[in-house]
Amino acid sequence: MDFDKLVHQPTRLRILSHLYIRGETSFTDLKGELGLTEGNLSAHLRKLEDAGYAELEKTFENRKPKTTYQLTGEGEDALESHVEKLEEIIEGLEEASE
Repeated sequence: MDFDKLVHQPTRLRILSHLYIRGETSFTDLKGELGLTEGNLSAHLRKLEDAGYAELEKTFENRKPKTTYQLTGEGEDALESHVEKLEEIIEGLEEASE
């Protein structure tokens, strides 16, 4: 069973999961809620964008720039596939222990 290494990486898995549950989220909120530095978060988000798993939108709010991110359909599919593979492993372990 092969995992998508892009999704399997712990920090990106946390980002994908957060966006999956919360939907569109600002860069600032992601940084604070996940406890990541700007540079670390930016690097991981760029990889997710390059893969087509996340997309960004830049707007202005009260004349201040605001960057928000959300999952694409492909990103949702990748995360759901990852979770399904983990569930298969767990089910296999449960069956083996019976």
